Formats: sequence, structure tokens, C-alpha cells
Amino acid sequence: MHRVLIVSALSLALCVACSHGTPRSDSGAAPATASAQAGTAAADARLNAWFERKYEEQLQSTPMQATMLGRRDGYSELDDMSREGAAKQLAWRLAALAEMKSTFDYDALGAEAKLSWDLFEQQAQAEQAADRFSDHSYPFEQMGGAQAFLPTFLINFHKVETEADYTAYVARLREVPRAFGQLMARVKRSAELGIRPPRFAHEGVIEQAGKVIAGAPFTKGKDSALWADAQAKADALVKAGKIDAARAQALKADARKALVESVQPAFADVIAWYKADLPNAAVNPSGVGTRHPDGAAYYAERLRASTTTELTPDQVHQIGLTEVARLRGEMEALKTKVGFKGDLKAFFKFMRTDAQFKYPNTDVGRQAYIDDASKAIATIKQQLPNYFGLLPKADLVVKRVEPFREVAGAAQHYYPSTPDGSRPGVYYAHLSDMEAMPKTELEVIAYHEGLPGHHMQIAIAQELQGVPEFRKQAGFNAYSEGWALYSEWLAREMPGTYTDPYSEYGRLTSEMWRAIRLVVDTGLHAKGWTQKQAVAYMADNSSIPTPAVEAEVRRYITWPGQATGYKIGMIRIQELRRKAEAELGNKFDIRGFHDAVLGGGAMPLTLLERRVGQWIAAKKQG
Repeated sequence: MHRVLIVSALSLALCVACSHGTPRSDSGAAPATASAQAGTAAADARLNAWFERKYEEQLQSTPMQATMLGRRDGYSELDDMSREGAAKQLAWRLAALAEMKSTFDYDALGAEAKLSWDLFEQQAQAEQAADRFSDHSYPFEQMGGAQAFLPTFLINFHKVETEADYTAYVARLREVPRAFGQLMARVKRSAELGIRPPRFAHEGVIEQAGKVIAGAPFTKGKDSALWADAQAKADALVKAGKIDAARAQALKADARKALVESVQPAFADVIAWYKADLPNAAVNPSGVGTRHPDGAAYYAERLRASTTTELTPDQVHQIGLTEVARLRGEMEALKTKVGFKGDLKAFFKFMRTDAQFKYPNTDVGRQAYIDDASKAIATIKQQLPNYFGLLPKADLVVKRVEPFREVAGAAQHYYPSTPDGSRPGVYYAHLSDMEAMPKTELEVIAYHEGLPGHHMQIAIAQELQGVPEFRKQAGFNAYSEGWALYSEWLAREMPGTYTDPYSEYGRLTSEMWRAIRLVVDTGLHAKGWTQKQAVAYMADNSSIPTPAVEAEVRRYITWPGQATGYKIGMIRIQELRRKAEAELGNKFDIRGFHDAVLGGGAMPLTLLERRVGQWIAAKKQG
């Protein structure tokens, strides 16, 4: 996937994908004289300094994003989750855009600064386009809703290294009723307009929120995840010599009180509303195009935001059908290669059910999965210098998803490292049901979520030098997910990967999965398909385990358009590579190509095409 988290936090379900548009034309030609070069460099420096000031301004209004970057700005605060807060952010963005245009001369800039300008402008335009549909998002849903993200954020991102950090942690616990109250105000407004997630999302919210406030200090039983974390953070301060045992006990008492007085009632209110609203939620839902008022326009905006293209739902649907047919052919060939007797449907069933492809559904099996995924990533690490000039400083670790948010069959996902590399990136795996985690797909998922996929791309972006900070932190679905899917395919070229033909089948399954998404996402949201129709199509064209199929379709329904970015982005990156290989011939350098793709941070596909074109032109000139 993922859910790649590089946005300001609890508002995962509210975040806007910044994204598309037609870039200005720019040849990237060098200035003719030294004085012209100096003038361009000075203009670039002034604009970049302005970008840095604006980034700092914006970061001060998103303290949770600052925390995810390893900073302490607003460390005792949660973000403003209100509709008014979002409107304020948009107003700031549009004012900044106007200021940029009135202060700087686009034509005086160099190629890289022009790219930054265009990116900043397109982010503002995309945010404005998304604002029209602000009532259509689901702040609480079964995949990455606030009920799951908030405790994840507090446990994994709010680091406690001093007593002040701990008191800030407690203050954030106290902020939960305010933040959840703002989100619930948005939920209720949407419901009044006839906009609500399906029943399965309601049930997921109820279950996950219930797990957060189950156990001590909320109820009898073992310690809840938040209480265990609060105690561990205080104990670590004692161990580090920052506080004594008596002070640790006092801090724990403060945290316990905040959990009981603030966190528990806030989560209970969410649970109560979603339980009461269950009868209003669709049981076999279609997508937003038919369920939401003005849903077709909303989906068109989400599709543009996700793909950073102007492709229509019909065009995306057809691309998906074409790719599904192609990949079925490759699966037929592999079936023949391994000597399976029977048709493709029988082969799918064999791959889905045969015990040789399963890990034991035990803690031993779960640890084996984590160990094997770590080994696959270690193999890639050895090969990276042969394929990339830019390498990440931050390490990568593999972890099981925390119990309170673990969902059987849900997609694996990645959480980013800090820009300074002090906190590693994390590849998270849902391991509650090992039936949904076949051995055949272990490698390909590790390459997608870890190396050379999400971790490679995001860590490099955050660690770039000489690039404005806003670009380092930018998120574009088609670029990021397209790169991760391209990485699955790229890994085939690296020694030691996909050595088992069934692992290659797993790679084909993963690519088929993303091709199916183009068909199913558009089918649900633009053609009125129901959840059951989407599940049937996915099952007919893959051996993906049934729990994973069901979880995936539910994901597409609650995140309209998001699933389309993967294949559209991969196809575009492959096209750019073929173009570079054809135009450069023996001058083509795979390391240089990958550095051109990754070396500017995430961007819309239109701007990526321009950047790679400039790299090709520079290589031709020697």
C-alpha cells in the first residue's frame, strides 16, 4: 500500500492528495552567460528561501505532522480537525500562492526552481478542488480512521526522551475529546446530507475503538495498548536517569487519569454514534457515484487527485481490463511452466488453498513471516548500489500491526522514517490471520512496502539536499504507489529475488491485484457495481485469499480513487524508462534514471515526465 503516512495525521481520512495539472513548458536550457547563470541562481535562492519560510508557517499549524518528522513543535497539541480549521488551511495556501506570483518572476528561474513553483501551484489547485467535496470524506472508517490512527500516532511517533516530552504526551491525551469532537461534528454534518460510510466501516470503527479502550485502566483485564505505552515511556525515563521512580509514578498517575477522563469518553462517544447509525448504513454498498449526492463529480475529482492525470473513469476502467487480460496470459504461461494440470481457475484455487503456500496460523508462523520478510529486504539492500546512486540513510524494520488496529486480510503498509534517519521506517504486516498471508506474496510485498519501494522513495525524498522542504514532504499517490509497484517489477532484475517460480507467481498476483483495482474501483464508483459484484470479479481473476479480497474491496469503497494510482503510476514510470532506453541507447544508465525519478521528491506524473525528459536531454549532451 499502503497506507503511506506522510500527511498530518489524525486527518488521514480527510487529507487531500496534492496533485495534478498541466505544467508550464520548460526546456531546462542553461542560461547563455555567466552573469545570466548568476542571476538565475540568485532568483532560485530567493524563491527557495521563501518556500522554507512558508513551510515553517504551515508546519506550525500541523503539530502532528511536525511530530512525524521528529520535531517537537506543538508537542503537547493535536491538530485542528474542524471544518473551520481546514478552511483556514486552504485560505493560507491560496494566499501563499498569490504572494508567490506577485513576488517572484517565473521566467527568471532555473529548471529546478520552476518545478518547485509548479508543484506548489498545483498543490494549491488540488486542495481547492478537493475542498468542494469536504463533506464526502470519512474521518472514521475501518482502514485508517482516526480511531486507529490516533493511538498508533501516540505510541509510535510521540517519542518521550525527557520529562517535558511525557507531560506533552499527557496533554495530547487530554486533547482527544476536542479532536474527536471536531471530527464527529463533520461526520454528523455529512450524515445529514446523506453521506456516510457503509455498514462494514461502522462495524470496523466500533470494533477498533472498542479495543482501544478495553483493558486497564478502562476495564478489567490486561493493560490496554495506550496504558502499556504510557507506563513504558515513564519507565524508560527512569532507566535513562532522567527522573526517579517516585516522579515516574506521579507521571503515570497523570497519564492514567487522562486516559480515563478524556480518552475513554471520547472513544465511547464515537462508538455510541456509529452503533446508533448502523441501521442507516448500506449492507451491500456501491461506490460514491451512486450513494453520495454529487457523487460522480466527487469521484472524478478523487480520480484526478489519485492518478495526477486527466484520465476519465471509462479510460481507467479500460486500461484495467486490458492489463487484466495481459496478466492472465502470463499466469497461464507460469501455470504451464510449473506443470499444473487444469485451467487457470483450478490453478488459482490450488495457489489459494494448498498448505505448502501457508505459514502456520500461530505465533511461530507469524514470527517466521517477519523473519522471512526481513531476509528478503536484506537481499535487496546488498543490490541497491548497483541500481541507485541515491541511497537512504534511515534503516527499515518489519513489525506486526498493533492488536487494536489489526484487521485480518488488510493490506500491509509503511510508516516513514524521520528526515535525519534517527527513527527507522516501518513495514507493518497484518498477521492475525496467516491464511491471508501466503508465502508466495511475501517477497513482492516486502519489495513494495520496503526496499526498493516505499521506504526507498520516501526516505530519499526526506533526506534530499538543496530541495525545498515542502517538496521533500509532498505526497502524490500515483508517484509513490506507482514507484512501489514499479519496484516489485524492478526487483526481478536483482540477483537473489523471485528464485522460486511460485514467488514470481506472487509478483504476478500483486500486479494483477493492481490491474483489477482499476476495473473494480471505477466499477464501484462510476458504474454502480455493488460490493458483492466487486468481490466476485476480484476472486474470478486472482488467487488472492478470500479475507484479503473482502478487505480490499471494502478499502476501495471507503477510499474512492486511491487504489487507481498504483498501476497508472507504474505504467508511466515504465514508459519513461523505455523512452530513456530508446533515446539514449548505450548512454542509458539505470542508476542515473532511478536518481532522476527519485531525486526530486514526489510529484505529479506530468512533472515527473518533464524531469525525466530534462535528464535525457542532459545525457544526450554529455
